[in-house]
Amino acid sequence: MTPPLPPPSPPASRTQRIAAFSVHLLTAVGAGLALLSLLEAVRQHWAAMFGWLGVALLVDAVDGPLARRLHVERVQPDWSGDVLDLVVDFVTYVFVPAYAITASGLLMPIAAPVLGVGIVMSSALYFADRRMKTADNHFRGFPALWNAAAFYLFLLHPPAIAASLGIAALIVLTFVPFNVLHPVRVARLRRFNLVLIAVWAVLAVYVIMRHFDVAAPVTITLCAIALYIGCADAAIRLYQRVRQ
Repeated sequence: MTPPLPPPSPPASRTQRIAAFSVHLLTAVGAGLALLSLLEAVRQHWAAMFGWLGVALLVDAVDGPLARRLHVERVQPDWSGDVLDLVVDFVTYVFVPAYAITASGLLMPIAAPVLGVGIVMSSALYFADRRMKTADNHFRGFPALWNAAAFYLFLLHPPAIAASLGIAALIVLTFVPFNVLHPVRVARLRRFNLVLIAVWAVLAVYVIMRHFDVAAPVTITLCAIALYIGCADAAIRLYQRVRQ
């Protein structure tokens, strides 16, 4: 006997529809923040650029939980939150940072425009890849976090040839099937990961306020956190194999 179908959901009220659409408006604010950050980048006000990108990152962190809480997908089915989120993520995580990396003067002049094009093209392909997330919510390959890559480039100020080779390596790693930790969505060690992200955020704000003029312990801590996020899954898998 076929089980009865669940009763249809009641139609959303006007208040629910307005609340749900307000989440889309919040997500779209990220595009405006991207423009503000780009304007600062054009003026080479790098700390201000990263400040606006940081606000966009905060918006990106809160709009998803709000959307799920307010059932936005059901209440506003004509608007795709996923598409909107991808559009905003591309300009904040990829396009503006790619401009900053290219125009910063930190890369080899002959390589900078080529690498900038490589960043936006590889990231466009990555965003379209349905396999970008694993079943346990890790990112597969370098997850096009070019805002973070730009931040570390400005923080470390490596020699131009090293910076250029590092950017080229990240472009290649976009398509290499290794796992990168999503510190919020991966269940394993989630509390520890969230603490690390909080520490990273506080230190990053401090770095931006200091215009990247910080002491070595701050830089070392930020680099250690980045290394953990990139290598934690591989290290745990290696440890499990050794224990077997």
